[in-house]
Amino acid sequence: MPAKSIHKPEYQTLLELLIEVRDKAGLKQAELAALLERSQSYISDVERGGRRLDLLQLREYCQACGQDLVGFVRRFEKTIAGGGPSSTGRPPR
Repeated sequence: MPAKSIHKPEYQTLLELLIEVRDKAGLKQAELAALLERSQSYISDVERGGRRLDLLQLREYCQACGQDLVGFVRRFEKTIAGGGPSSTGRPPR
């Protein structure tokens, strides 16, 4: 049986890019949560991989951070294809 997607390295890359997008927007988790009308713990859960986002939620997350969804997905695809690591500087979890 294949590994669940949350256990794949690509999923970790997705989480790192979400954090990076928020950081580059200059937003703290609580600030992003307020923009999305969610709790800070919701953002924390998303960024730690404890809560998954559907496509519409990902779009809202990106928009709140000033990033368009298509650009985010392009960056994700480039990163997982080996076109460069995420620049978060964070070690893998």
